[in-house]
Amino acid sequence: MQIKTYKTRLISSKDSLYELLDTYVPTLAEKEILVITSKIISLLEGSFIDKSKVSSKLDLIKSSADAYLNTPGLSTLTIKNHLLIPAAGIDESNGKDIYILYPKDAQKTAEEIWSYIRCRDQRKEIGVLITDSHTTPLRRGVVGAGLGWCGFKPLHNYIGKPDCFGIPLAVTQVNLIDSLSASAVLCMGEGDEKTPFAIISEAPKVEFENTPPQKKDVNFFYVPMEEDLYKPLFKDFQ
Repeated sequence: MQIKTYKTRLISSKDSLYELLDTYVPTLAEKEILVITSKIISLLEGSFIDKSKVSSKLDLIKSSADAYLNTPGLSTLTIKNHLLIPAAGIDESNGKDIYILYPKDAQKTAEEIWSYIRCRDQRKEIGVLITDSHTTPLRRGVVGAGLGWCGFKPLHNYIGKPDCFGIPLAVTQVNLIDSLSASAVLCMGEGDEKTPFAIISEAPKVEFENTPPQKKDVNFFYVPMEEDLYKPLFKDFQ
């Protein structure tokens, strides 16, 4: 697998996403995946708020989160867009004097970008992936995670396939969305790199599709809290 990042000038909220794509993202080859950091999606669609207009960041976090846990003295732990993440993903980095919120609908935006790039580059099988970074329990540091995708299946299914001893696997599926996101975000960086775009080529186990994912496929990827393995940890969320 190869990942190449693309450097841009400093992006402002006055820019156009599609003009930026045409300026900085080259023609994709078949079976390549365009990766875009969610931060510029939020900035360009106006999903941010001036810090001077926020009287309480905690109230902003709670109102933005899908669910939150009261954690006095600690960062507010929340669930946002099917991710366990601090502060509802609200970010101050690379956003001078503003709080950058999550995109309004990352899945819809990924599908729109996929349609645009597919038409622009005259390709049949390409992918689009919108990413963010988040923490993981009991580990330091952040890793990439996917917020929206289009053009390929989100899971690689091993169920029924043999292990090294010929025993059929019962439950194993590979989360391609977050696996690819983690790899791309590592290359794109977290600081002043100014590389919000990347292209992944020769990604293993990816099965491309010619249509956007159906709603039932998107819903299947996300596990409801009441069915999740980690359900006991969510009992005190509001």
